[in-house]
Amino acid sequence: MRNFQRTNFQRGFSLIEVLIAVLIFTLGLLGVAALLVLATQANHGGYVRTQVTYLAHNMADRMSANPIAVWDGAYNSSSYPISGTSNCNAGCSISQLATYDQQAWSRQLETFLAEPQASISCRRAGSGFAVTTAQMETRPPFGGTCTMTITWNDRGYGGESDRETAAQTFAWEFQP
Repeated sequence: MRNFQRTNFQRGFSLIEVLIAVLIFTLGLLGVAALLVLATQANHGGYVRTQVTYLAHNMADRMSANPIAVWDGAYNSSSYPISGTSNCNAGCSISQLATYDQQAWSRQLETFLAEPQASISCRRAGSGFAVTTAQMETRPPFGGTCTMTITWNDRGYGGESDRETAAQTFAWEFQP
């Protein structure tokens, strides 16, 4: 009977198998990193959109508190942000309050958004419909709407970058 000895030259993994495993693992990690970057950018975009919604409602609330100025056209402007530092600490008229509101809102736009531009346009509904001061003071839901448009550049997460910036727009029609 012959005594065959088995000689096994393969002990453990070969270098090629290890390199392929490392390559596959590295590709997986790169995929996870890319997903993390995209998730962070989407999260930042959602945060900015939440801020825009807050700012729009903030101005609508300001306008709702000053309806006479709204329907006199004091809030109509296509060139927000507006500069200036009005102060109503000692009291002010209806039109001065509208100017103060516009300037305060403009500062908020510039604080929370990249390169903001906004416009507000209010119009009375229907021909021959005239809103009296008494109607405005009693705050009924009278005919008239305002359109607010806010535009900003979405630079993504991380601020300045070489990537293209995408202009985002929020448009809203409401009745103050």
